[in-house]
Amino acid sequence: MEQSRISITQIPADFGRWDDVLALIMRTFAFMDGIIDPPSSAHLLTVDALRAKALRETGFLALDGDDRIVGCVFALERADGFYVGKLAVAPDRQGQGIGRRLMQAAEDLARSRGKSAIDLETRIELTANHAAFARLGFRETERTAHEGYDRPTSITMRKTIS
Repeated sequence: MEQSRISITQIPADFGRWDDVLALIMRTFAFMDGIIDPPSSAHLLTVDALRAKALRETGFLALDGDDRIVGCVFALERADGFYVGKLAVAPDRQGQGIGRRLMQAAEDLARSRGKSAIDLETRIELTANHAAFARLGFRETERTAHEGYDRPTSITMRKTIS
């Protein structure tokens, strides 16, 4: 299927397909099980938690020509920029530029709100993600540890935008 058939849209206030978004995130993040420690916070998500997240954050969806949700990302506005998280692209659609387009939507939102940077966190173990975000212009700014860990478990990356 061609990328041109993918549309990126902001999640509307009356959105009702949270079960599809949750299923997408769970499918996309499943490969991390047994690789990252501690386990992904995606395991804590519920339909109600996603609905509440969308009240605090701006969400974007990638829809294919059949209206199937094949990607999502959430962007939280902060004083100095946006924090993006829960970037997910359906495993059967990865490598087609969908993640790049979702991140571009978040960047466009940040720029429209006068923000100068976008931050994200990725796990230490996910080196392919580090490289993918670097290709999008993100640079490592710090390493942090989840509560109860005495070693870094997460990398914070930032992209400066103009």
